Amino acid sequence: MTHSYIFGCSGPVLTPEEKQFFQAAQPWGFILFARNVEAPQQLRKLCSDLRSAVGRDAPILIDQEGGRVARMTAPQWRSYLPPLDLARSADPVRAFWLRGRLIAAELRDVGIDVNCTPMVDVATPDTHPFLRNRCYGSDPEMVSRLGRTLAEAQMAGGVLPVLKHIPGHGRANVDSHLEVPRTDASAEQLRSVDFAPFRALNDLPMAMSAHVVFEAFDPARPATQSPVMIDLIRNEIGFTGLLMTDDISMEALCGDVVTRGQAALTAGCDLVLHCNGKMPEMAALADALGPLTASSHARADAALKARLPRDSEPVPVDIAACAAELEALERGI
Repeated sequence: MTHSYIFGCSGPVLTPEEKQFFQAAQPWGFILFARNVEAPQQLRKLCSDLRSAVGRDAPILIDQEGGRVARMTAPQWRSYLPPLDLARSADPVRAFWLRGRLIAAELRDVGIDVNCTPMVDVATPDTHPFLRNRCYGSDPEMVSRLGRTLAEAQMAGGVLPVLKHIPGHGRANVDSHLEVPRTDASAEQLRSVDFAPFRALNDLPMAMSAHVVFEAFDPARPATQSPVMIDLIRNEIGFTGLLMTDDISMEALCGDVVTRGQAALTAGCDLVLHCNGKMPEMAALADALGPLTASSHARADAALKARLPRDSEPVPVDIAACAAELEALERGI
């Protein structure tokens, strides 16, 4: 029986303690960070060991946006421009497709099958630097188009996308890793700009919530822990897929990790994402949070049905030609 959390691990090799813990705790999936990444063969073994620990083909996630947020880096893997720079290329739609297809090939090669992109937060003049150059632009329609392109390219390469940060993180002017962002934008502004790309991509299989307080809707709680905002995500934005929190360890949320996780599930999130790999925190969450609910289980199953089986081949593509074409577009910026 899978449970309502996604966990990380402490380093590049799964420890015996972690293996025993994951076998008992049965997280729905795992997420990897730079601390877990050394080389392709090491990463393949870690992914295999994580799945062996839970006895099933568990999804393994990573944040490989390209640019500043990249857990797999040169020289073993390609380097990519920040998305905001790539969006200035002569053909940004083609550039984003090539980027998505190349990243998917790199992830699938090492056993990672979920990438936490596209990030369709709309950039504003006040967007905090931790987020700004990760954005695709300030026009909601173009952001939607580039997000769709990137998601489709990843899926063609056998990697599931995670839409983030729903319903929109672009107005955050502080770093949500350190404190809670708030926006006093009107409901009309939010609906016409911030929420628009998420409505346009509401059919994607998975999404990640925003640790942002939207004062026009719920001035007391960040979206991750707000029943009002989760209802808006489901019924106004129309997202029906699997909804995970952003990292529950981030200081935008109050209380200990159990309090944070319970509040998110109560609000209507399907999964709690815990990223730092700290065993005491993971053990506390495993003790406090139960299995997936029936509705969350159905959404999780639907998401995984969109996943390309590991013994199947992605849509054929000439990777070397894709890389050369992307490099040419990047040189022209």
